[in-house]
Amino acid sequence: MKNLGIIIFSAIALTSCHTQKTVTESNSTPISTTEPIKSNSAFFNKVTEKSTFEQVKINSKINVENGSFIPTLNATIYIENGQKTWMNLTALFINVARGIATPEGVKGYESYNKTYIDSDFSYLNNLLKVNFIDYQALQNLILGKTFIPTNEKDFELTQNAQGYTLSSKNNIKINVDGKTTEYTVKSDYSSDFNLTKVTLNNLSNQDQLEVYYNNWENFEGNSFPKNVKIIIKAKKTDQILIENTKFDFSKMATPYSVPNNYKKTAIK
Repeated sequence: MKNLGIIIFSAIALTSCHTQKTVTESNSTPISTTEPIKSNSAFFNKVTEKSTFEQVKINSKINVENGSFIPTLNATIYIENGQKTWMNLTALFINVARGIATPEGVKGYESYNKTYIDSDFSYLNNLLKVNFIDYQALQNLILGKTFIPTNEKDFELTQNAQGYTLSSKNNIKINVDGKTTEYTVKSDYSSDFNLTKVTLNNLSNQDQLEVYYNNWENFEGNSFPKNVKIIIKAKKTDQILIENTKFDFSKMATPYSVPNNYKKTAIK
């Protein structure tokens, strides 16, 4: 259970608002999966559009597989669009962790070891083995929206019977604080533009991030993934399984304060 709250914040830093169905109908005429789609501006506009909801509350069950025993966690995730993401975690009816992310950074504490973090987004980037996560990318990652910097000139779009595949033409170079990291990226979307899979390879060290979204559910004109799976492959492989069980657009209080006698975790 070491660093439980921190691990889970990366989980939902890991784990949208579109209306569509999940199941696609097969086309009797085969569609090329190799011929690029030349007129793709409408696709890029659709998959990179910003969420318009004010707030959403998500009840979830989270399972973390990282080589240590961590019980199934019940999570409440509350997102105020573009402003903050708050979460509370319980296990066996006991509060075990709480965290909050804003555009300024992330904070979280866990009760098992009585530790807390207070960091910019470099901490989450280190956990996810990437360098581009900021608040908006974190929110998009949780909600199943495109979270990797994406533009037409760097990607090739192809269509298939299940939907669309977006692949990087050349290495994607992302510069943060003077340091450039190169990636190859492949993203799959359903025929109604819901994100279904992202595979991201860090070319400097061969680390890999995979994120899967499925079982999209319509809720009051919005579509959310009920199941999210995040796989982080580095020196070892960590896996986070998130089952979103309920969505609610009502407002709620999001208290956060570190209990007395908790020790700050060093950022490495």
